[in-house]
Amino acid sequence: MHILIIDDNVEIIAGLTKLLKDAYFNVHIAETIKSAKNMMGKQVYDLIILDWMMPDGTGIDFLKEQRVYYHDTTPILFLSSKKESYEKAQALDAGADNYMEKPFSNIELLARIRALLRRDSKQKQSEFYINNLYINLCSREILLKEKNILLSKKEFELFEFLLLNNNTVLTRYQISKHLNRDFNALYSSNIVDAHIKNLRRKLGIASTIIETVRGVGFKIKL
Repeated sequence: MHILIIDDNVEIIAGLTKLLKDAYFNVHIAETIKSAKNMMGKQVYDLIILDWMMPDGTGIDFLKEQRVYYHDTTPILFLSSKKESYEKAQALDAGADNYMEKPFSNIELLARIRALLRRDSKQKQSEFYINNLYINLCSREILLKEKNILLSKKEFELFEFLLLNNNTVLTRYQISKHLNRDFNALYSSNIVDAHIKNLRRKLGIASTIIETVRGVGFKIKL
């Protein structure tokens, strides 16, 4: 599969290229909007990773043009250092399929890429229906028998991480590293178990979807 990275940060490009090539993707690089458009005229891409600020324009304007003018449905993952909620909403409203902040977790990034690549060409993989449970990752809405379930920020991040890696066992270390963006901090399995306990309590009868793999970690089996 072919992935186009539209970014002008040399370090980000190098890191993403290695990560994606190690995951057996064909990686293409565009350091300007103009270069990206030229490349897209010659190659069909399965997914685009897009930065906000580019030397010759913005990712938002590029995104709007692709969606509105060219009617391009290629999955686009925004990868930006912008952290405000209204900026994320702006990107999603413009047609982005997903949004991640820099710095990012490599595990989460690959999970989101896999989720986007699995989706139907016209419908993003953001909704899950599991028995009586409905989850929408974009709106952060979780309903159990049509009753809203309110999760804390960390609880939602944990639930989302498990969902995007469904049928895969995640270790306590992987989960703790994902939840803790301070990469110099010590990771605690006790914190992970506490979040899992709270998440299960709030999910109630639906908590059985989270499986404990003894001595290893947790997973959601779909």
